[in-house]
Amino acid sequence: MIFIARAYTVDGPSMLPTLANGERLMVDKITYRLRPPRRGEIVVFRYPANPKESFIKRVIGVPGDTVQIYGGVVYINGEPLHEDYLGEAFYGRFGPRTVPEDCYFVLGDNRNNSEDSRDPRVDFVPRSLIVGRAIWRYWPLPRMSIMRLPEAFRASPSIGG
Repeated sequence: MIFIARAYTVDGPSMLPTLANGERLMVDKITYRLRPPRRGEIVVFRYPANPKESFIKRVIGVPGDTVQIYGGVVYINGEPLHEDYLGEAFYGRFGPRTVPEDCYFVLGDNRNNSEDSRDPRVDFVPRSLIVGRAIWRYWPLPRMSIMRLPEAFRASPSIGG
């Protein structure tokens, strides 16, 4: 039997302030059978180091993108990504590295506390490990909402892809 959606519970602080520990989401499992993941979408994927474990992160780089991080800014194909959805400043360096075919570069919104594509245990996430995209936060009720693409990914054609 194929299910079109599945409920997930956020485990940990890696997606703060967008998603908090214990929040519950509905994840669409059909869309990525019809089209590839897009920059800015929040995805659930099987952890490459232990596929029995699921992670939730934001897609930042798609196949063919060159990703670099320095000075607290993510650069996609040389263009800075203006991420107004992040809670606090972060530092560190990454890249530049090019996202391989059929893989994705993912980051947690809480960059200072996230195991994501910067970590060699996660690295680029193969499309085959992506379960689906978060479409709706249904718990807690006061924070119920549709998961929308941040402005940073809608504003620039070269980044917003």
